[in-house]
Amino acid sequence: MPEISIKASDGGSFSAYHAIPASPNGAGIIAIQEIFGVNTVMRDICDALAAQGYHALSPDLFWRQEPGVRLDNYDEADWDKAFKLFGGFDQDKAVADIEATLAALRATAGVSGKAGAVGYCLGGRMAYLTACRTDIDAAVGYYGVGIDGLLDEAADIAAPLVLHIAGEDGFVDKAAQAKIHAALDANPQVTLYDYPGVDHAFAREGGDHYDAAAAALANQRTAAFFKAKLVG
Repeated sequence: MPEISIKASDGGSFSAYHAIPASPNGAGIIAIQEIFGVNTVMRDICDALAAQGYHALSPDLFWRQEPGVRLDNYDEADWDKAFKLFGGFDQDKAVADIEATLAALRATAGVSGKAGAVGYCLGGRMAYLTACRTDIDAAVGYYGVGIDGLLDEAADIAAPLVLHIAGEDGFVDKAAQAKIHAALDANPQVTLYDYPGVDHAFAREGGDHYDAAAAALANQRTAAFFKAKLVG
């Protein structure tokens, strides 16, 4: 599948992996990276979305620091580099890059309808912010980190949002989970799903914390949500 180049709103350009569906359903989805870049996992997610009929784009959100990061080994060196990149990450500029990706997606031949976003880890946080700050049509976050510190933006959520929460998330403790529930449970735009007994990245196939049953349930819910909100 090809990569495309997208112009950033503040100058420069960045790449995005583009998975093209054989049988387009008229909608598109942005797949927002973990801290490991647009690696094989993210490309596989795009390919899976394309198999469901969506044009899928995964933008390189680390391009301002180092374009083309693909960390596939999940070893100590990858984690060290990933956390270094995460430490230098500008989430406000990343939201602008997601907006630029959204514009590019909606301008793609074969995308005649709505567009959504799904993100994992860092991408889960960015999916939340995308629902708060952009005109995305629907968003899903898997085990998003740091959302408990961004709840003052919840009043701005303008699109249906699903958040999948890992009950034993090593990066999102019980207190943070409770804050998220307290702030979002009553929001009619938001649906929270809890997955007891599973850790961060439970949906990443091949990962140390992969849980097949929880991943299947979360992915089922995500597919049904996008079909209802984007395809109808």
